[in-house]
Amino acid sequence: MNLIESLTSEYMKPELPKVEVGDTVRVHVKIKEGSRERVQAFEGTVIAKKHGGVAETITVRRISYGVGCEKVFPLHAPNIVDIETVRRGKVRRAKLYYLRDRMGKAAKVREKV
Repeated sequence: MNLIESLTSEYMKPELPKVEVGDTVRVHVKIKEGSRERVQAFEGTVIAKKHGGVAETITVRRISYGVGCEKVFPLHAPNIVDIETVRRGKVRRAKLYYLRDRMGKAAKVREKV
């Protein structure tokens, strides 16, 4: 086990922001188009956190033009530039997959005070 931890520790980012399920986050991703690179932001609600260590991922969901869009982001990937928390959410579940069936105001998550 110690060998696995030593191998994966060099690929882990030293500091990650505190991201919980229910939070609205803005993930800045580095995108390569031909020879150029740019940073694109994806903002949405975190509906799931999975795994741990170097393989830790978050699933972010947003509604754009009436269509739900989900992306899975590995937190320690080198193409993830920044993750900023827009607002904290108050939820009582570890996975918010039930938000997939809801539209409009029913899909809102209450803000933590």
